[in-house]
Amino acid sequence: MHNVIAFIEHRHGLPRRSSIEAACAARAVADRLGGTAHAVVAGAQAADVAALLGRYPLDVIHVLDDPALARHGIDPQVDALESVARALGPSLVIVANTMIGRDVGSRFAARVDGGVNADVTAIEVDGARVACVSPKLGGTIITTCAFRNTDYGVAVIRPNVFAVAEGGAGAALEPIAASGKSYPVTVEDDVEEAAAELGVEEASVVVSGGRGMGGPEPFTGILKDLADAFGGAVGASRAAVDAGWVSHGHQVGQTGKTVSPGLYIAVGISGAIQHKVGMRTSSTIIAINKDPGVPIADFADLLVVGDAFAILPELTKLVRDAKAVHA
Repeated sequence: MHNVIAFIEHRHGLPRRSSIEAACAARAVADRLGGTAHAVVAGAQAADVAALLGRYPLDVIHVLDDPALARHGIDPQVDALESVARALGPSLVIVANTMIGRDVGSRFAARVDGGVNADVTAIEVDGARVACVSPKLGGTIITTCAFRNTDYGVAVIRPNVFAVAEGGAGAALEPIAASGKSYPVTVEDDVEEAAAELGVEEASVVVSGGRGMGGPEPFTGILKDLADAFGGAVGASRAAVDAGWVSHGHQVGQTGKTVSPGLYIAVGISGAIQHKVGMRTSSTIIAINKDPGVPIADFADLLVVGDAFAILPELTKLVRDAKAVHA
């Protein structure tokens, strides 16, 4: 492998954050391989997406702007990715660990007889050899798997693990020729599901509770009130999830979700390494705990020592009042 290609998911002219992470990861890996970093964007408003991607450090953005592609599901996207990859030669393809990313990545790998590494948290390069680091068996072991096929491979990266950094010097734009195929599947209607509760992996503010919350009530009470005041989401430590206080979908950590919000508030959480690896890339970390010697104090930006059940309602009121003033 020599070059790296990021597959870009997008909707309504905007790329998904996880795809931007894939683009930035492509730059970092390509530099280590001595190759070039590429992105593939196909579908309606692909040109708008490509313009936004120009802010990131890619060498070439390959574009197929065709609204009709959306009527044929995933296949045209795989065709576009395959066309670019075969033209470039031996390449690593990076996709986000989403429904579409996994689908496109696995179909592409089948076409080129390449391997797939899933839930990747790091990519290692040794000469032309590429290996992916992934947690397995609920995070109890960490594996490093190299690609046997040195021509093509697919890395399916975990969201919020790879850093995003602007700094593009103006990527070249190259059109992708339409395949001219007729597709057996036609999408007749596209219906958006009503908005559900914001997931921790998408939230800009996460308020997480741990064993110190003492039971399930705070997760639907004072923690949720503070998260709602910020427009964020409620997270949890593994201890809280294992106790049955909150569902696994809220779990932050090595065996749960990896988050990277602008603000992470950890309430009643000790800060064990398993939790730390799931939130350490947060921009600002605030810990609220009654124990001044709690491990999370070592890496939190601010430690508030006190009774969370007294602090959180007051903090929620302050946030709401501040938002009301600036409304």
